[in-house]
Amino acid sequence: MATLQSYGAAEVVTGSCHLLQLQNGINILVDCGMFQGEVEERNHNPFGFDPADVDFLLITHGHLDHVGRIPKLVKEGFKGTIITHRSTMDLAEVIMLDSAHLMKEGYKTRYRKAQRRGEEEKVRKPLYTENDVRTVYHCPMIFASYDEPIDLGHGIFVNFKNAGHILDSAIIQVIFEEDGAKKTVVFSGDLGNDDDLVMPSPDIIEEADVLFIESTYGDRNHKGVKESDLELQHVIQKTFMNNGNVLIPSFAIERTQEILCMLKQMYNRGELPVCQIFLDSPMAIRATDIYKRYHEELSECCNEFLERDGTIFDFPYLYYTSRVQDSMKINDEDSHCIIIAGAGMCNGGRILQHFKHRLWNEKNALVFVGYQVQGTLGRKIVDGAKKINVYGEEVIVKAEVHTINGFSAHADQNGLIEWMSKFTKLDKIFLIHGERDKQEIFQKEIERRLHKKAHIVKHGEKIGI
Repeated sequence: MATLQSYGAAEVVTGSCHLLQLQNGINILVDCGMFQGEVEERNHNPFGFDPADVDFLLITHGHLDHVGRIPKLVKEGFKGTIITHRSTMDLAEVIMLDSAHLMKEGYKTRYRKAQRRGEEEKVRKPLYTENDVRTVYHCPMIFASYDEPIDLGHGIFVNFKNAGHILDSAIIQVIFEEDGAKKTVVFSGDLGNDDDLVMPSPDIIEEADVLFIESTYGDRNHKGVKESDLELQHVIQKTFMNNGNVLIPSFAIERTQEILCMLKQMYNRGELPVCQIFLDSPMAIRATDIYKRYHEELSECCNEFLERDGTIFDFPYLYYTSRVQDSMKINDEDSHCIIIAGAGMCNGGRILQHFKHRLWNEKNALVFVGYQVQGTLGRKIVDGAKKINVYGEEVIVKAEVHTINGFSAHADQNGLIEWMSKFTKLDKIFLIHGERDKQEIFQKEIERRLHKKAHIVKHGEKIGI
C-alpha cells in the first residue's frame, strides 16, 4: 500500500514537506520548505528520510515555507528530478538566495560575538550557502503547465492545477495504479481566494481518493477585498492627517504585488492622498519583475492595467529603492509616506530599520497585511507587545497597529470548505499546514458542513493511502 508521511507543516504552518511512497518503490516528495518562527530550530534536524531515496520533488509554489530547505535536500544527497513551473523556480531562486544571504550574515554576527568569548566552535554554520542554492539548478527539471499531465513512468502521472495563491502556484494531483485500481492523491498546496486582485481563482478539482489540504485559516473568515480596501484607505488618510507615515511589512511574493495593485486602484479613483510610496525591498522588487515577466498568468485586472498603462504595477507616486543609500534617504522624509518593506513577519529585512526610526512615534501607523507565525516579531507586535528589540536597541511601540486580514493569499474557512464541496468524489481528508488549535476548529466545521471526517496529520505519522 502507498503511504504518506509529513515531515513539515504537520500541526504547524511552515516547513511543508510530504513524502509519498508508492508500492512500486517510487518516492515522491511534495515541497521541501523552511520552518519559521518558534519551530525554526527544526530546520537543522535530519529530514526523517534519506534524500538520496527521493525520485521526484514536486513543488507547489515558490514561498520560503515550501522551497526553503531544497538546497539542504540537494546537499544531503537528492539526485532526483524537480517538477514545477518555470516561474516557480525563478521565484524560488530569489527566495533561497535571500535566505542563504540572511543565514550567512547571521552566522558572521554570531561568530564575532563568540570570538570575544572564545567559543567559536559552538557557533552553528548556516544551513546552506548561495553556492548550495545554485547547485539546485543543476538538478534535472521538468517544467509543468497547467492541465498537462506529466508521465513519470511506472503508470504514474502528475497534473498541476491553478491554486490561485501566488504566481503559478499549484494544486497537484498524483495519479497511479495500485492492485489494479487507479488512485488519485491531491495536494491542495496553499489555496488562494476567489476575489484576489492579482491571481485568478483556484481551479475546481472533481475527484480525489485522498486530499491533503492546507488549513492556515481553517478557524476564521476574512474580510472582503472591498472592506479591506476601505480599511487601508482609512488608515492612510487618518495617518496623513496626523502628518504621519504608514509602515507595511509585506511578503515579497504576492502580498506586495496585491498591495501595489490596490494602491494603484486608489490612485486611479482619486482616493489616494498625494504621497510617496516606497517599495523598499530588493527581493520584492525582483519578485515584482518576475510577476511582470509572467503577466499572462495574472488576473484580468493586472492585464487590463498592462494594456491601458503599459505597466501593471507602476504609477506616479511609486518609487523602487533597491540601493541601500536610497533606502536610508527614506529616513529623511517626515510625513505622507507609505513604506512597504520586508520581511513580512518582521524577522529581518529593511522593515526593522524603519521600525527603529518610526515605530516609537504615535503619528505613524503600522499595518500588517499577512499571517504572523508564532514566535516571530510580527506576531509579538500583533499580540500587543509594548516594546521590541531592534538591533540590540529597545524601541517602544507607539505607532497605531492595524491588522487587515482581507489581504491574505490563503483561502479562509468558507473558501476552503466551498472548494472542497465541489468534489464529486472525496474519500479521505487530511489536514496539514495549520496550527493545531485552528485545525481542530476546521475539522469540526468540515464534519458539520460536509458530513465528512478529517484527520489532523502528525509529524512523521505514516498514513496509508
